[in-house]
Amino acid sequence: MHDKPLLKSVGDLLHRRHGVSTRAARATPDGFVLDNTKVAAFTAGTISAEDEAALADEVARLIPHHWDLPTKSVEALTPLVDHLGGQPQLMAWLDRQPGLPRLTARIYVLLGHLDQYSEDHAVLDAVRHARSQNPYPAGLRGYLTPETNAETLGGLAFRIEELLGDNRQEDATALALTTADWLRRAAQDAENPDSDVREMGELMGHMHKDISEAAPRS
Repeated sequence: MHDKPLLKSVGDLLHRRHGVSTRAARATPDGFVLDNTKVAAFTAGTISAEDEAALADEVARLIPHHWDLPTKSVEALTPLVDHLGGQPQLMAWLDRQPGLPRLTARIYVLLGHLDQYSEDHAVLDAVRHARSQNPYPAGLRGYLTPETNAETLGGLAFRIEELLGDNRQEDATALALTTADWLRRAAQDAENPDSDVREMGELMGHMHKDISEAAPRS
């Protein structure tokens, strides 16, 4: 993963603002808890490589449910995050594990930026301009809000996370890649783009590459 997108992500990647999260929360699957033995071994520095990979996979499957996690899962996840040094470091750790952990980490970095840019007026102006040319680009119909506002990019983040939580990793990946590419092109086509818009376009190009590289090959 490129350092720049990770380091510039919003701090609380697992407590993002969901602009359109008015729907009922999904039921969390039973037994959605981390293996406390593996967590203890990891924080003690005695975990095996095999168990660390298994723990990373457990975390990757758990975090899309962070809004409705049972108390046991929160209690198990907190020392892991604290040991790593914070949520960005959690994503960096997941990124070091191939498969679902790496894919999940890279998607969550994208989600953090989508929420961050939701309140950037210059970015939203670039998105409005792009939508004036094509209101519903291929792959985004049914996911974009009718009007371009502060909920538009946060809404895409919510839908991607929702797909991850429903174990639809392939669909989540496709939507993440489509979103990143669309925003990259919106930045390129913006009228008189400022530094934020140009940076957004560059970051989206990096993220598209990172997520594409982490996606499973068919």
